[in-house]
Amino acid sequence: MAVVTIVGAGVIGVSWARLFGAAGWEVRVSDPRPDLQDLVAEQLAGLPVTATDDLAAAASGTDFVQEAGPERIPVKEQMFATLAAGTRDDVVLASSSSSLLPSVIAEGNPAADRIVIGHPFNPPELMPLVEVVPGPRTSTGTVDRAVEVYRSLGKLPITLKKEVPGFVGNRLQKAVNDQATYLVQQGVIDPEDLDDLVRASLGLRWATIGPFESNVLGGGPAGMRHLVEHVGAAMTFEMGEPDRSEMGTVIDSVERAYGTGDESYRRLVETRDRRTRAILEPLGWQEPPGGTA
Repeated sequence: MAVVTIVGAGVIGVSWARLFGAAGWEVRVSDPRPDLQDLVAEQLAGLPVTATDDLAAAASGTDFVQEAGPERIPVKEQMFATLAAGTRDDVVLASSSSSLLPSVIAEGNPAADRIVIGHPFNPPELMPLVEVVPGPRTSTGTVDRAVEVYRSLGKLPITLKKEVPGFVGNRLQKAVNDQATYLVQQGVIDPEDLDDLVRASLGLRWATIGPFESNVLGGGPAGMRHLVEHVGAAMTFEMGEPDRSEMGTVIDSVERAYGTGDESYRRLVETRDRRTRAILEPLGWQEPPGGTA
């Protein structure tokens, strides 16, 4: 049985652990949090998972590492130094970071050739995408092995040609979120209506075809060129930028709409996961297969 070490037992780490465990991997979860054993017993029950606060012990003899710790460079540098020292030379050290560059995480690390970003969308156990982002010193073998592992888990790994802050998924997400915030701040729309608008239009469209393919179809038989030269020629309005100093008012309205706290969070997670599972198979995505890589 292949062994994976999951570093960090937050939302992303636990979801990765559930994904690997369901696919037949032996999972070791490492986190210094005092409630680690209780968390694993509650959220990962029935899976081949062990937990420890000793990162070096969790890394010893492992076949793959998926780090999902805090988004702070000093913390990641320390963790990856321990991982580099405690793993074989053929073990991929993948980070779930959503924005930190692999070159920065790997700076000064003797195993820089084994460090790569494996950025999932939340929750990793359901969302197909994993962005594979190599740094300048990441080896081709590391990228190939990461892609192989993620594919074995039923994911769609997409390898970026080079590193860029925020990668691709979060850069697109930031652009949409900034404009959504701006429109709410300007009194154009309420948060709930904006969410419904996206779900009933762009979200539904982009779940079936991406932006460029959408542009091809939007132009009819003449394709994207026709769309850009005609409808696109009228898209000359200024987009506007959100006022960062007034984010509190937007957050207040979002909290009024969706609530806060454990009960609201569980309700929203259950709704999200139920809807996600309902559309995965019809869209050609499958639940992760069993077996090991």
